[in-house]
Amino acid sequence: MVHDSIVSCVGKTPLVHLRRLFPFQGLSVIAKLELLNPGGSVKDRPARFIVEQGLKAGTIDARTPLVESSSGNLGVALAMVARAYGLTFTCVVDPKISPANLRVLRALGARIDMVHERDEQGGYLGTRIRRVQELVKSAPGTVWINQYANELNWRAHYEGEGEEIVRELGAPVDVLIVAVSTTGTILGLARRLREHNPRVRVVAVDAAGSVIFGGPPARRELPGMGASRVPELFTPAEIDEVIHVNDRDAVHGCRALAAHEGIFAGGSSGAVVSAIRKLTPRLPRPSTVLTVLPDRGDRYLDMVYDDAWVDRLDGVDGELRPLLSARPARRPAALAMGQGGAL
Repeated sequence: MVHDSIVSCVGKTPLVHLRRLFPFQGLSVIAKLELLNPGGSVKDRPARFIVEQGLKAGTIDARTPLVESSSGNLGVALAMVARAYGLTFTCVVDPKISPANLRVLRALGARIDMVHERDEQGGYLGTRIRRVQELVKSAPGTVWINQYANELNWRAHYEGEGEEIVRELGAPVDVLIVAVSTTGTILGLARRLREHNPRVRVVAVDAAGSVIFGGPPARRELPGMGASRVPELFTPAEIDEVIHVNDRDAVHGCRALAAHEGIFAGGSSGAVVSAIRKLTPRLPRPSTVLTVLPDRGDRYLDMVYDDAWVDRLDGVDGELRPLLSARPARRPAALAMGQGGAL
């Protein structure tokens, strides 16, 4: 098959067993490698779906400017899709965007609008959204993608990786565990998987300091997970449990995922690994756990995989520091995740 454009290459990502990280009898942990989408993340799905639905409905045409607030991945995905369809796209970002994502956005021709003022919760999301609203008001006809409120967001995951999982996995999933920000991914997957198995347990992985589930706001360093406002899409009744993960544990999970599985992934993937480790002692056997690894690690080389950056995180101590080293020989065997080490 020869694809028409890079956009039609989105999807059909593989499933992989994480047996080296979680070698427990009666427990199967399976990851959907959304980091292998052409734009490098799960956000390729809603970017393609929302734009293509808009083109079909006539709400987007060749002259329609697009704008969105993004910490990086959706911005990159929209820049890719916009370039393929000959559209202009402005991405409203903040200083916490990874330097790699910023360079990719510029390479793909996105217009960058960076805010610097923190919002009332101490983050930047509120400020970014206010800036988007200003841009829409100043340029009539501009379409705001609005990932936090757009119903096409969750539908992209329902019809995309949700349908692929049901078709390819065959057996029912017992536990779905997914990192959240807009909540579109977890809602789309949960709604599709519950059609296949109504008893699937849905576990959200949120950032410590995020307010999605009503917790107090606090400063967070890793982009792409959590939020400083509750998404309009969010329906709490569809989530059975939430596990909060701090930046340090997310880094730990990323490093362990690379060391044990050879999977080079981003911060939210590490957070999911950390959460699964906390969850496994409570799971009945047998159980099938499904997760999503949302994005690639190369976007986080200046963060998660930079020892100097990690050292600046609050709470990084002498016990954790050797595990975070890029040199495998310095990682104590007792901390290997597959051997019962603490996470």
